[in-house]
Amino acid sequence: MQAPVTPSNEASRLTALRSMEILDTPAEERFDRLTRMAKRMFRVPIALVSIIDENRQWFKSNESLPASETPRSISFCGHAILGDDIFLIADALADPRFADNPLVTGAPHIRFYAGCPLRSAGGFKIGTLCIIDTEARGFDEEDAIALRDLAAMVEDELSAFQKATTDDLTQISNRRGFMQLAQYSLNFCARQGAPATLVFIDLDRFKPINDTFGHAEGDRALVAFADAMRRSFRSTDLFARLGGDEFVVLLTSAAQAEAAMVIDKFSAVIGAYNTEAQRGYALAFSSGMVEFEPATHREIGTLLAEGDARMYAIKAAKR
Repeated sequence: MQAPVTPSNEASRLTALRSMEILDTPAEERFDRLTRMAKRMFRVPIALVSIIDENRQWFKSNESLPASETPRSISFCGHAILGDDIFLIADALADPRFADNPLVTGAPHIRFYAGCPLRSAGGFKIGTLCIIDTEARGFDEEDAIALRDLAAMVEDELSAFQKATTDDLTQISNRRGFMQLAQYSLNFCARQGAPATLVFIDLDRFKPINDTFGHAEGDRALVAFADAMRRSFRSTDLFARLGGDEFVVLLTSAAQAEAAMVIDKFSAVIGAYNTEAQRGYALAFSSGMVEFEPATHREIGTLLAEGDARMYAIKAAKR
């Protein structure tokens, strides 16, 4: 078996992929509609929107494959993102790269595969729209045109997804994007018995920045704060601008004591920004921290509300 090689731009590709914040999000009809269409159009048993993460391929849409992800090392899609056009395997058993692949010798018994690369807005190949059959078959130019057209539609939906879940000003997640991903993360932590801590953050004395320096400077302050969040938190942490001067971060695999140390480091990053930027004001924040308890915080909204209440109590005490 031949495992897919790593693209030369892998680090940038993964950065672009993770900035889309689509990994591990729930199924959506707009993607499922396209895989159903591909399945009917090509009369295949399986059609997927497959996203290639660092060590896995994860399925944003999965029409009839009983798995949510498989290892990247055995994926056909890992090979597909290495090229610029459709990656075609007419008969996997006759191809030495795949004849002994466990996805060929075992379930789902792939014989035919055609995958069209999906590109991010920046042109990075982040996955494929692919069709799979359990029998060898042909694939002509008309088929190729149809698969490319469907892949272009998937790319449009990926772009729309990112716009709908990204804050226009700061380019980090907005409330909608955070709520989707955070609920999935809480469910995962509950299943695995892993800790998590939510920190609700509100900027201090933000209104005087707008009043004294103008709204353009206020926007600059919000962008600077979001940039500091990018530099401070891990790729596995979820952070977002909820609206106005309110932000949030969900630190996964971190109990409250560890989360408190992370927030202290973040506060130091903000302090360093203030010293360097010399904007005539200092960025500062109040935060409310809540450790995830599966029995109490079944919904992310409950955890968020508790963090909000704790933050305001701390903010009121400062006054």
